[in-house]
Amino acid sequence: MSEKLQKVLAAAGLGSRRQIEGWIAEGRIKVDGKIAKVGDRITDEAKIFVDGREVKLIKSYAKKTRVLLYHKPEGEICSRSDPEKRPTIFDHLPMLRNGRWISIGRLDFNTSGVLLLTNDGELANRLMHPSAEIEREYAVRVQGEVHPSMLNKMKKGVDLEDGKAHFDQIIDAGGEGSNHWYHVVVREGRNRLVRRLWESQEVRVSRLIRVRFGAITLPRTLRRGRWEELDLDAISALTEMNSPKDPE
Repeated sequence: MSEKLQKVLAAAGLGSRRQIEGWIAEGRIKVDGKIAKVGDRITDEAKIFVDGREVKLIKSYAKKTRVLLYHKPEGEICSRSDPEKRPTIFDHLPMLRNGRWISIGRLDFNTSGVLLLTNDGELANRLMHPSAEIEREYAVRVQGEVHPSMLNKMKKGVDLEDGKAHFDQIIDAGGEGSNHWYHVVVREGRNRLVRRLWESQEVRVSRLIRVRFGAITLPRTLRRGRWEELDLDAISALTEMNSPKDPE
């Protein structure tokens, strides 16, 4: 059995097919000692090198796509290793015999809630691409006085250091004093975006929970630090969420 080189490397989580096609065109990829060409097909016996480093692939490319919903607690990082030896989300996930778990985006160390992971690198890249514009909903506890004019500014758009950003929706979820909650929706995954938007109005976020990613919501019964596997219907909804846009 053979598959196109860019498809295999995308499924392994190295990048999108379009990115990898660019690497091939630049001569950065070798297969069995020869510089690869766009359109090359490989078998599971091929030896592949990207920028001089060998890429270890699983033996079967027709693996089942799996997606986990992990309830990330505060105090965990989304990387596999950390010089500070902090706990990582991967400490709690089931082992994969072939492949590895790829995080679909990240949550900050002090942010909890919905985090999706998959063994399908191409799916992960599609869902993380900015053109996907997938809704992310957060429950936010804020400290500081909030006026309607501040909410309007955050909905219209605020200039941040990496460009303009806004909330698509802001819902007052109640509470008093330092325990006032809002639900906000954004369509991009820029670093610390929700916190920075509130900080632009001199309001501090004291608690941040992602409660929804697209159509996937955080189950009330799923405890922090636990995971559940999505069924075929939920995975199909994810794979079809942005397929017409064909990002990257």
